[in-house]
Amino acid sequence: MRIVAIEEHFAPKDLEAARGGSTRYPNEIGGLLDEVSERRIADMDRNGISFQVLASTPPNAASASEATKWNDRLATIIAAHPDRFGGFASLSTPEPDSCPSELERAVKDLGFVGAMIHGHANGVFCDSPTLYPTFAKAEELGVPIYLHPTPPVPAVFNAYYSDLKPEVAQVLSTSGWGWHAETGLHALRLIVSGIFERFPQLQIIIGHMGENLPFSLARAEATLGRVTPELTRPISQTFCENFYVTTSGYFTLPPLLCAAMVVGVDRLIFSVDYPFARNEDARAFLDTVPLSLTDRHKIAHGNVEGLLSIPRGVS
Repeated sequence: MRIVAIEEHFAPKDLEAARGGSTRYPNEIGGLLDEVSERRIADMDRNGISFQVLASTPPNAASASEATKWNDRLATIIAAHPDRFGGFASLSTPEPDSCPSELERAVKDLGFVGAMIHGHANGVFCDSPTLYPTFAKAEELGVPIYLHPTPPVPAVFNAYYSDLKPEVAQVLSTSGWGWHAETGLHALRLIVSGIFERFPQLQIIIGHMGENLPFSLARAEATLGRVTPELTRPISQTFCENFYVTTSGYFTLPPLLCAAMVVGVDRLIFSVDYPFARNEDARAFLDTVPLSLTDRHKIAHGNVEGLLSIPRGVS
């Protein structure tokens, strides 16, 4: 079975150091993020993963020049292994005026399949009017935006995660809970702010089985629907028509069944979250889910081949 994974990260050590992140991944993870060649491909091959769509690690690029450097480096990586890697563009949401042109360059000149935005930019969420031109450009180009978590701003961290052991606070604020809840909130903000009224063809991808939203969507609609009469579609309908959900980092059955029941199998996409999650764990989960072979093929490659226009049969 062909398998395409689309929340897969890279972070060259020199580019990390240039943005002040030389010690963010000091252990083996840093080496795996830096190496995007034989070692990574060997791991993919051991686990039957045909293709990865690569993106930078959070946060968003701080400047337009930084985004350009990361995108140019990613283009070089893809050019060396075009049958194994694709790319999501980095965008500098702190400099939103730069984003539409860089997205267009990345898609038209570099061959990328969309962009990944790492949550808020210094506390400013993506429903800010400053990013409307970026969404308009994505809609025009027919490419999705992957909305990925990012760490909370200091004020949120201090309010919610203080008075805990530092290592506990760090994990609870990110992969242990915080950034999933915040990204789910971010997705709801996009809907209730009317982004999809303005850009009805825009497609957003969120990971981690929907960032808690499938479980809570009916409740959100029942309450938020009362105060958003200007929306022309129910919140749940917008979510199911303008969002895709990936399996990244979530390899147990209940979240998958919840997401499948809420958004449908046609909106689910396989992902690993490599190297923060292991290819073998993601593959073992995919192989054992109690779904039909047809549905597993949709999740493994069929849905994403249509969304990202990845050529079928490339492996």
